[in-house]
Amino acid sequence: MSPHEFENRLAVVTGASSGIGLAVVERLLEQGAQVLAMSRRPGELAGLQARFGKRLQWQAGDVTQAADRAALARLARDFGPVHYLVPNAGIARLADGLEASAFDSQWAVNGAGALDTLAALNNQLAASASVVFIGTFLSQVTFPGLAAYIASKAALKAHVRTLAVEMAARGVRLNMVSPGPTDTPIWSTLGLGNDELAAVAGSVNQRLLGGRFLEPGAVADTILFLLSQAARGLYGQDLVVDAGYTLR
Repeated sequence: MSPHEFENRLAVVTGASSGIGLAVVERLLEQGAQVLAMSRRPGELAGLQARFGKRLQWQAGDVTQAADRAALARLARDFGPVHYLVPNAGIARLADGLEASAFDSQWAVNGAGALDTLAALNNQLAASASVVFIGTFLSQVTFPGLAAYIASKAALKAHVRTLAVEMAARGVRLNMVSPGPTDTPIWSTLGLGNDELAAVAGSVNQRLLGGRFLEPGAVADTILFLLSQAARGLYGQDLVVDAGYTLR
């Protein structure tokens, strides 16, 4: 990344109050960006606001709600064109693979919510804007109980690849990062008990070349690379950051 390239440029991040979203916000602020963060709750953003002051603005909102997306777009207009967008908000829930409604509810956030966020900010994107969506390493493997989650992310990937071609004529780049097992709060929302979570974590760790879950910052660093001009030749790509899980 070029020195100072993020300085005084506006970045918008959803699902920003914890995990990967929070790490992305922190990295962007450290690089000098102005960040507009949206999440349903402020979470750990308060600590970053204390460090970075007015360069971080928080908007309460849910990406599935048109009114909240419109409010985000209105607030973004106060700060100028959007150079960087990371529609990070996502959910994962265990469900039987035959339960069709499980896909609908997870697609509403993981897919439609992300794409609708881009649509809400589309007219405010800078000519050289960069957008990074969030996929999942599980699109390359399987995980019983997460068929709906995996399908929602796989469908998003297919959409992003074609959309990347459509938006390239404007100079806007679209890419995706697919995190592997990462130490974020999303694991506690799956619906598993503590003992079950511990068993899953132990099994997963055995496949990771580093022997443990990734820190959110490792994924955030890859996202910032894709946002930056260092990745200016990448369009519609999906970078899998999984500590080697899919190699085994």
